[in-house]
Amino acid sequence: MKGKLGKWGASAKKPPVPQEMAENLVCGRNALRELLASGKSVEKVLVQRGAREGSVGELLRQAREAKIPVVEVDKAKLDALTCGARHQGVAAYVSEREYASLEDILALASQRGEDPLVVVCDGVEDPHNLGAIIRTAECVGAHGVIIPKRRSVGLTPTVSKASAGAIEHMLVARVTNLPTVLDELKDAGLWIYAADMDGEVYYGKDLRGPMALVLGGEGDGISQLVKGKCDFVLSIPLHGHVNSLNVSNAAAVLLCDVMRQRKQ
Repeated sequence: MKGKLGKWGASAKKPPVPQEMAENLVCGRNALRELLASGKSVEKVLVQRGAREGSVGELLRQAREAKIPVVEVDKAKLDALTCGARHQGVAAYVSEREYASLEDILALASQRGEDPLVVVCDGVEDPHNLGAIIRTAECVGAHGVIIPKRRSVGLTPTVSKASAGAIEHMLVARVTNLPTVLDELKDAGLWIYAADMDGEVYYGKDLRGPMALVLGGEGDGISQLVKGKCDFVLSIPLHGHVNSLNVSNAAAVLLCDVMRQRKQ
C-alpha cells in the first residue's frame, strides 16, 4: 500500500501566490498608526503571533479602544497575505479604499482658505514612487493628488507603505481623462506646471498662487497630449553624469520650493 502524500505532495496543487496585496490591506507599523489616527473604518487588525511588545502593543491597544477586532495569525500567513512585504508584524483591512473627486480637492483648499496646490501624476506605475510622491505632497500641504485610471498604479498596499501612512491624510482622485481634468483645473483658476528636463530652470520662478504640478511616468515621462495642456514647463538643473532625477525626487525638489515660496 502506498503511503499518503504530504500536504503539498506530487499530486497536490499549491494555492496561487498573489502578485500584489489586496488593495484594502495596509501593512507596517507607521501605516497602521496613521490609519488608526485617520478615523477611517477598519474591518480588522492582523497581528503576528507573539508580536505584542513595544509599539505593536500600543497599536493593538488603540485598535481595541476603537472596537476594531484584532486577530492573531502565524507569521507565514501574514507573509503570504502581504506578499513578502516588510509588515513589521501587523496589517489591517480597511473597509473600503475610497478615492476623492476633483471637487473634493478644490473644496479642501477653499475650506483651508488657501490657494489650491494639486499634484498630477501622468503614468507613474511604480508604487514606491507614487507612495513617495504622496508623502511629499502631504508634507508640503498639498490639497490632493490626481492619478489616471490607466497606465498608473492605484492605491495599493505597497503605495500605502511607501507613503509612510501619508496616504491616510491625502485626497487622491483617480480620473479617466487627464487632459480634460487639466482643463477643469484651468477653469478653476489654476496654473498648470509640467516637470520636464526640457523646460525652463525653476530657479526664480514664481510658484505662488493656485497651481497644479504635473509629473511624468518613469519611462516615457509626460505624454505630449498632457504636456500640451500645461502653461509652463519647469526643469531641475543637474550637474552629474545622470541626466534625470527619479520622479519622486523631482517632486520633492519642486514641491519643497513651492512650500518655501508660499511661506515667505
